[in-house]
Amino acid sequence: MTWSPDDGRTPDGLSLVLARAVVGAVDAVGGYAGGVYLRSRTPGLLLMAILAGLPGPLMRPWWRMHINRPFPVAEAYRTGRPVYLADADEAMRRFPQLMAGLPFPFGSLYAPFMIGSTPVGVLVVLRYATRGVPVGVDDRRRMEAAAAGLGAGLAALDEPARWDEPPLLVRLPADSARPLRVGHFDWDLGSGAVTADDDARQLLGHTPADPPARTMEALAARLLPEDVHGLWTLAGRAAESAQPHVSRMRLWCPDGRPLLVELSGHGAGDGASGRLAGVVVDPGACPAVPDAADRIPRGMLCHDRLGRITYVNAPAEKLLGRERAELVGRDLFAALPWLADPSYEDHHRAALLSDDPVHFLARRTPRQWLSVAMFPDHDGVTVTFGPSGSPGRAPEPATGPRRDAEPGPAVDHADVLYRPVALAIALTEAVTARQVSAVVTEELLPAFGGRQLAIYLQHEGRLYLASETGFPQGFLDGFDGVGLDARIPGVETLTSGRPLFFESMEQLADAYPGIPMDASVGARAFLPLIASGRPVGSCILGFDQPRGFNPEERTVLTALAGLIAQALQRAQRYDTEAALARGLQDALLPHRLPVVDRVDTVGRYLSGTQDIEVGGDWYDVIETRDGLALVIGDVQGHGVAAAATMGQLRSAVRAFALTGHDPRETMSATNHLLIGLDPGQFASCCYVLLDPGTGLVHAVRAGHPQPVVRHADGRTEVLDLAGGVVLGVDPEAAYPVTELTLGDGAVIALFTDGLVERADADIDEGIERLRATLAGAGHLPLAEAADLVIAQARQDDDRPDDIALLMAARRAPSR
Repeated sequence: MTWSPDDGRTPDGLSLVLARAVVGAVDAVGGYAGGVYLRSRTPGLLLMAILAGLPGPLMRPWWRMHINRPFPVAEAYRTGRPVYLADADEAMRRFPQLMAGLPFPFGSLYAPFMIGSTPVGVLVVLRYATRGVPVGVDDRRRMEAAAAGLGAGLAALDEPARWDEPPLLVRLPADSARPLRVGHFDWDLGSGAVTADDDARQLLGHTPADPPARTMEALAARLLPEDVHGLWTLAGRAAESAQPHVSRMRLWCPDGRPLLVELSGHGAGDGASGRLAGVVVDPGACPAVPDAADRIPRGMLCHDRLGRITYVNAPAEKLLGRERAELVGRDLFAALPWLADPSYEDHHRAALLSDDPVHFLARRTPRQWLSVAMFPDHDGVTVTFGPSGSPGRAPEPATGPRRDAEPGPAVDHADVLYRPVALAIALTEAVTARQVSAVVTEELLPAFGGRQLAIYLQHEGRLYLASETGFPQGFLDGFDGVGLDARIPGVETLTSGRPLFFESMEQLADAYPGIPMDASVGARAFLPLIASGRPVGSCILGFDQPRGFNPEERTVLTALAGLIAQALQRAQRYDTEAALARGLQDALLPHRLPVVDRVDTVGRYLSGTQDIEVGGDWYDVIETRDGLALVIGDVQGHGVAAAATMGQLRSAVRAFALTGHDPRETMSATNHLLIGLDPGQFASCCYVLLDPGTGLVHAVRAGHPQPVVRHADGRTEVLDLAGGVVLGVDPEAAYPVTELTLGDGAVIALFTDGLVERADADIDEGIERLRATLAGAGHLPLAEAADLVIAQARQDDDRPDDIALLMAARRAPSR
């Protein structure tokens, strides 16, 4: 039986599959770090499950990712397509929000993975930038193969592929020179047999009389948490591959000193057998390097890529006032908390992500400034520092919470500085009030550790609830519609223009006796939403534990409230205009189509999915003295202007058709009218004049997609109508007429380009999908066939444009 430890630290199946996939992907495409985002129990939220090759605290702002955000992880998950960013220029062009938080030269690869047809997460690899050189085809294939393998591995598990915890840290295999060897052991992965020499056993706290199997138990029990998955990943890879694999890890010896363990594995490639050879090293056994480094006048320390300190020289001990034994083996930020300042963390991220040295001044104490340099490589970072004079102007340390306020949830300072930038960029892309509320919820709450959020908007002297999350159901109903004379904090923060911070619920109750409260423990912040001096509303942040608000947090929250207010004011104007445009469009589109002997007609309209302004798509059916006119058009642009132009065009076409103009004359006259109106817009149009009795068709087209016909025998074809340029461009444009015959039982479909256009596919593919749908709907009544076409279009979650569809079926004469 293969050995496994029984101390509870064995990785579970899910985390092991994830860790092995990350390690394999990073190795396959030449990366230096990687991770996995996995869906969580919160709908629409991905959480980082594995982080390999980078310190967890430095990447905390990116532990969470909502799938509707404009980030590569979210796009890969949303679309099911990989995203490859070769360098910072490409990342800035495609994902400016990513570069706002990580403005460093690095490359990144993102591959979604699925269980069956269900997306469950995204595999990520970071690597050094290849400036101007796209990610190669081979690396793309390797990345996608790694993601496919991860999906297959998850599908084989009995447990669900979801994650709701902080990420597990995994150490990547090192590629540096081998260290001095002290103790040796060998693990047969097939039989579980372990052999170890006396040095290895002694370093692990054993006597020669202890059973050999205990060597692996002791090793697993003493590994650092981030190395446990690395051990099992290496064992699995060694069993599955005949290629050698090497990894270096750290553990604690019984007396508390750190030890190094170097493992090398190889197997037969059958997935069942293999060997791990191990070397246990005491860093103190090699004094040459420490002695040399001690002679350097500047302080020096080294840490691995996960932030564990591996070496400290003597000058560093003196400068830091800490002994080497107190620092080696500890997390950098826990051992040296003054380095956790957000600006210093940004320099640290720059070194790790770009592989370029960085230099900065850091304040260790109010009176001690250090000149710091960081030199990264594949295995970690070497940090040197020495005394420096203070800069001309230094920020004062932030004031902590009040003494009577209990500490709340830990707030990452990098988040506090990063989120305003991300929020500001995201708010510029939010169009509707609903989108603004979603952005605030997704960006603001994680930054400050909040659990509840509510936004109230002012209208005619009252505050109305616009958005809420985290509060007990129905609790806020009692505050909906309150007047601006009410003495409650949500009103007074707006009328006074001052934010109100309550570090405990007791403070809130003391300030507002008798106010209903949803909890007895927690803290609250009430922020005024004021834009251009005008009251917009108020924002409430809730925390489930008492907490203080230091001056930095109060300043940031107040500034963010201004950004939110401006975005909401803009969104309110948009919502008003959009409602006007939608109402105008609804009024102008035909509510009922004429009933004509031998011809059935049906029209459908479907709005886009991105909450953009209403489009200028339209259709009409007109009874003329020469037959039945089927008309469809699409005005360029969106909003009230497009809707108004659409209404003018529909009226013009109807007027020209009803006064006896033939199709060519109707289209030419409409073109001249649009040029004369000069709305700054153009429009496409297709006009089909059908004789219901004979089936004879006279058709003209102005830059519009070709209609599709399904014949009575089930064949479908795309018509080849002669056409001219779009309307409103060329006063000399000609619109030739095409004649054809529509047989008994045939169906003609006119549509706007939103039905067949997709950002990731050629328009011909969309037309072929439409032909296939029409061919398969031959047995359905016309209205049901139209519903089927629209239902298939509705399945596309990314529909940037509106869709208009007009279908007509010519029936055989009744007997």
